[in-house]
Amino acid sequence: MEAVLDLYAEPPDPARPVVCVDECPYALRADVRPPEPARPGRVARRDTEYARRGACTLAVVFDRHRAWRHVFVAEQRRAVDFAAWLKEVVDVHYPAAETIRLVVDNLNTHSPAALYEAFPAAEAHRLARKLEFHYTPTHGSWLNMVEIELSALATQCLNRRLPTAAAVAAETAAWAAARNAARATVDWRFTTDRARAKLAAHYPQ
Repeated sequence: MEAVLDLYAEPPDPARPVVCVDECPYALRADVRPPEPARPGRVARRDTEYARRGACTLAVVFDRHRAWRHVFVAEQRRAVDFAAWLKEVVDVHYPAAETIRLVVDNLNTHSPAALYEAFPAAEAHRLARKLEFHYTPTHGSWLNMVEIELSALATQCLNRRLPTAAAVAAETAAWAAARNAARATVDWRFTTDRARAKLAAHYPQ
């Protein structure tokens, strides 16, 4: 825990950015009957019945210092998908970084091994050398500040019916673009000192 909190306390370093990553599932749902739009004197109406259209996986990448986030959408939650997202982070979003310090939880796909599952060894090695993994403690994924972005995404964008992964990708891209344009970020205040005071019962006496 303290290693992650100490990482958050460091000053911004564009050469070694701290990037938080996490995933969540999203249930795809479609209307059975067309909704009725709002009109003068009457609110919009939507039938409570809906049709299930499967599910997709969302991954949010968040850089607090840059006030930037990006959402990936995939039909499944696989190691090769995670590896593809990391490749885009390295080559597209942080091409000039010396080392990207990733904060992730302990999901079995969140490791350099995912790169070797997805790419030839030379390419996997190139990407792995640019990435430094920092893991939140077991049952401590709340320490990953991207969880705050996932909560904002759920309440501001995903609290409605979206029937396809393509629709989810379009809506989440618009949400991320608006958040980035507004320079929305996280004011993280939970430090190592505060952790020692608040969680004193968990430290050896």
